[in-house]
Amino acid sequence: MRGCSRGARAGAAILGSAVLLYALPASAVNWIMLQGTEPATAPAYRPFGFIGIEYQQTEGSRIAAGPFKGQPLMPNQIVPRLEDTSELQISHVRLGLQGRLFAGKLNYRISPLAGDNGISQNGSPNVKFTDLSVTLNLIPHARIRIGQFKQPGSEEGLQPAVLRDYIRPTNLSRQLTNERLFDSDGTLKHDANVFDGPLSGWRDTGIQVFDAFKTGPWEHTYALMTGTGSGLAIYNGSGDGRPDWYLYWSSELIFGGKGASRDGLKLTGWYQDGERELRVGAEQKTETFDRKRYGLGTVFRRGPWRVAGEWVKADGMIFNGTDGGAVPGSVGNQGNVIAGFNVLPDDEADGWYLDGGYRLFDKWELRARYDRLNRGTNKKETERRFETFTLGITYRPTKQVRVLADYEFRQVDAPGLPGAAVPSRILSEVDDVFGAKVWVRF
Repeated sequence: MRGCSRGARAGAAILGSAVLLYALPASAVNWIMLQGTEPATAPAYRPFGFIGIEYQQTEGSRIAAGPFKGQPLMPNQIVPRLEDTSELQISHVRLGLQGRLFAGKLNYRISPLAGDNGISQNGSPNVKFTDLSVTLNLIPHARIRIGQFKQPGSEEGLQPAVLRDYIRPTNLSRQLTNERLFDSDGTLKHDANVFDGPLSGWRDTGIQVFDAFKTGPWEHTYALMTGTGSGLAIYNGSGDGRPDWYLYWSSELIFGGKGASRDGLKLTGWYQDGERELRVGAEQKTETFDRKRYGLGTVFRRGPWRVAGEWVKADGMIFNGTDGGAVPGSVGNQGNVIAGFNVLPDDEADGWYLDGGYRLFDKWELRARYDRLNRGTNKKETERRFETFTLGITYRPTKQVRVLADYEFRQVDAPGLPGAAVPSRILSEVDDVFGAKVWVRF
């Protein structure tokens, strides 16, 4: 279905989202409070968990030009293994324990993750602790959370995987905010430059001061965090020693409900600032680079309607795909180059998405999302434009089970290069993606 033009896809997505935004108010969930605190009625020990089983498929188009011509095209391979163009896998297995101790003065959260995903399947062991934290509720309006947990940041990153509305996150989340950590920029052509540990999972290790307070029908939430900047620090390096800083604010007009089912109109803003060490250039000299991310967003849910939108800007440490679009570790057809991951340490990127959903008969939801990522925008040679229009449907047979089916219409371009250029020819073969997923909570 790559014949569908980019303009038609973008137009349909924007028109649909604009109609929703015009017709509706808006709603959201307070993830900062929901994940960092426990309600007054919570027990001392509360186990939780979920399983995600998914199937994804592409047409399997291959690289059209360049030194890896005819080989598998990485964007058409199913993550995280990148071994096939269709795969059934158990993507997430999470178990955890959380609770409220000492009359609410202390909350805690402990949760390992397994399965075929970018966290568990990168590095060893294959079961990784993603959340290890305690929250101290001792100072009025200044709760203190210590440990490894979700960074205060983008709405899509804060949302738990089991509650996401789509099978796959947006391009801007996968490439800009869910950090991949590398040792090198990928200049050397005989090095696959694989990840230096698992994806961050939008997490860091540090200390966060936060709380929420109400003024009339509004609830305002702030968070200030300092972290190591090394993602899942148990499994990654310790960074350059300089802390990362995170700022977050949200204001929500509450319509009703509670917890993850609350209705309201939420406005968010966030900022992240840190540094990363990276080996760069032909000599692979170690240098330090800024890494900044910031964004604005709005979320809505009221009755059967749901609408969300977010804009993200990135400065420094821009993920830049692989050599020739090949799977990392692939050897070129002439035997003189190895495909590896690349990083643009001094470049910029930005992206945004619009998302809308409507619930039918309580158990069904129709969904549509348009997301766009502009990557490597400082130079026309490196700029890439990712546009994805996703249509989806969700079925909830019980409160514990959700079934999702998504179809992604994908188009990737090199807007600064002619259509006959090798990068343009390679990108023209990026396939659409079909996916189905079952989530079971317990």
